[in-house]
Amino acid sequence: MAFAIEDVTINTIIGAGSAVAGDIRINGVIRVDGDVNGDIETTSNIIIGDKARIRGNIKAASAIVGGIVIGDVTAPKGIHLLSTCAIIGNVTTKSLQIDEDVVLNGHCISLSDEETYEKSLQDFLIERSIKSKAI
Repeated sequence: MAFAIEDVTINTIIGAGSAVAGDIRINGVIRVDGDVNGDIETTSNIIIGDKARIRGNIKAASAIVGGIVIGDVTAPKGIHLLSTCAIIGNVTTKSLQIDEDVVLNGHCISLSDEETYEKSLQDFLIERSIKSKAI
């Protein structure tokens, strides 16, 4: 998993029992153990605890997912799906690690080559946009 050594300090924590409604944009590492109804975007890493429930898209440099996500997860450096994870959405990354018993219902793009990854991601986004307009 490609986590930068300097990214060991968690800047933001959404604790168990907390609920947030709305989009979140963070500069730094975020850990979510509560409920979020909105998109989460960070310039760094995200850690989603096994009791967390997120209804929204996630964009981060890298991600560790242990809870439930209803939305897309995009993390170019890497994604680790823990055994307690359930994702109803698409996953895009250059490095993917999936533990046993993970539930993933969506498309997955995992390509290590930068150029191929970017092209596949753009093709997928265009196709998804066209399909959403047609339905």
